[in-house]
Amino acid sequence: MRASDTGLAELRLLPAGEAALLVELGDAIDPDLNDAVHRLDAAINRAELEGVVETVPTYRSILVSFDPTRTTASALGTAISALGTAAGEAVATKRRRWFVPVCFGGAHGEDLTAVAERAGLSAAAVVKLHCAADYRVYMLGFSPGFAYLGGLPEALHQPRRENPRAVTPAGSFMQGGAQAALSPVAMPSGWHLIGRTPLRLFDPGRSQPFLLAPGDRVRLTAIDAEGFDRLSSRHDLLPDSEPAE
Repeated sequence: MRASDTGLAELRLLPAGEAALLVELGDAIDPDLNDAVHRLDAAINRAELEGVVETVPTYRSILVSFDPTRTTASALGTAISALGTAAGEAVATKRRRWFVPVCFGGAHGEDLTAVAERAGLSAAAVVKLHCAADYRVYMLGFSPGFAYLGGLPEALHQPRRENPRAVTPAGSFMQGGAQAALSPVAMPSGWHLIGRTPLRLFDPGRSQPFLLAPGDRVRLTAIDAEGFDRLSSRHDLLPDSEPAE
C-alpha cells in the first residue's frame, strides 16, 4: 500500500528507542510515495508539535525525534495520525532543480570505463545517459549529506563494486545498483566512482550547509578537467537552479 493512494490516512507507527518514532507510509521506492513523505514531513514541521526535536524524511518513512520530557511516543503518534488526511492535500516545502557540473572519467571517475564495458556502451554514451537523467534526491543519509538519487537509467543498473574503496573524495558522483549518488564529504564506498563535481556540496559557512535537500532534482552537466580545476578555485560557487515541479 502506498500512502499517496490513501491520502496518508493510514500510517504505521513504530518506536525507535526512547526518544524517536518511525512513521512508515509504504514499502517501496516510488516517487509518489516519496512525495507523500515530504508532504507529511512539511505538515509535521508546520504544526510545531509539542516535543518534536527533528524530523528525518527517507524514501518511505519519517524518523521523528522528540524530547521524552515533553511528550510521549503515543501522544506524538496520535498527533501525527491526525495530520495524515490533511497532509495528503498539503504542499511540501518548495524544492529546487540543481544543474551540477561533473568531470566524468579519468582521475575524477575511475570506474567509468568499467561501468561502460559492463553495460555494453561507450564511456561517452554512459556520460550522455547520466546527463539526460532528471535525478531525484530521495533522501540524505549514510554519511553527512550523502544524496541518494533515483532515476538512474535502467541501462546502467549493475551491482556495486566487489571491493569497496577506503576513500572516495568529496564531491564524488557515483552509481550503485539502481541508484546514483552525490557525496559532499570524503568517505569509504562500494559504489562505482563515475565523476566528481567541483561544487562544495557541504559548506558550514552557508545558512543551509548542505546544498541538496530531499525532494530536490539534479541535472548533470559534463565539464572537462580544466573546467573542474577552474571552478574548484571559486569558493563561493553555487550551481544554476530552478524551481522543481
